[in-house]
Amino acid sequence: MKKIFLFAMLFAFLFNPYLLADKSELKIAKQYGLAYLPLIIAEEHKLIEKNAKTLGLSDIKVEWITLSGGATANDALLSGSVDLVSGGVAPLIRLWDKTKGKVKILVSLNEAPQILNTSNLKIKTLRDFTDKDKIAVPSVKVSIQALVLQIAAAKEYGIKNYDKLDYLTVTLKHPDGVVALTSGKSEITAHFTQEPFATIERQNPNVREVLNSYDILGGKHTSNLVFTSEDFYQNNPKLSSAIIAAIDEADKWLTEHKKEAAELYLRASKSKEPLEIIEKILNDANNVYAIKPLPNITIFSDFLYDIGAIKTKPADWKELVFDKIH
Repeated sequence: MKKIFLFAMLFAFLFNPYLLADKSELKIAKQYGLAYLPLIIAEEHKLIEKNAKTLGLSDIKVEWITLSGGATANDALLSGSVDLVSGGVAPLIRLWDKTKGKVKILVSLNEAPQILNTSNLKIKTLRDFTDKDKIAVPSVKVSIQALVLQIAAAKEYGIKNYDKLDYLTVTLKHPDGVVALTSGKSEITAHFTQEPFATIERQNPNVREVLNSYDILGGKHTSNLVFTSEDFYQNNPKLSSAIIAAIDEADKWLTEHKKEAAELYLRASKSKEPLEIIEKILNDANNVYAIKPLPNITIFSDFLYDIGAIKTKPADWKELVFDKIH
């Protein structure tokens, strides 16, 4: 009996996930746009590897992949094909609810407006959209842009008609949305997007802004985040800290080196846009890079709960975030 007890204790010790070392290989998914610039900087400067080593973790191998849209990112995380994903507030909240709080924010990326542009000269407000219009978003119904469109529709038509414009939305990754809107050869007459794509589109004289999320929500809000599973967070405490420290370091470098950051973005994203446009966006006070989400992130979860899209409403923003960032 004593041997059985000792064996059981040894087994519990050896296979207790909280006693295992942090993993040595890491897979992170980023997306398109300036929102993900801190991740690009972290990748190019190997900041996760650097901060992991500072915390006593050596030989960390980081693999970066690029996905498009919140739905794709969520699927990648749930399937276990990546350890962390980056995306908008809306996909994170849906996944937090779906997993009963087992997926949360590890670190915030930015505060930035989501912008609805149009090439249809007749459209000045939401009420001007007709059956002939199509609105490109990165993920229909799931993305932060799709959610802001619903919030805007609810304010315009009433909460019961929050989805009034959903039938006009089409899933397109941001770069494809730019091409579709500005080419004049597509059914796409509007694009709900973020920087730098919104500014790039408005270089076309036929494109203008209809609305943006700061106006709809009454001020700045967190837009994009890095999130992961509770299993990863609990089993990799030092690595989680290293990732947070890496993003914080990337933010500080970005703030002090706007031109170099713009050059890095263009090089890494293989974009041919003028450097001055990217640099101007980075200097815009509306675009802020910060590792801690704004408390008003619950604006999004409250709305999703009110329309029945999630079953549980977080009482506080901290419920959506792993405690290292508190």
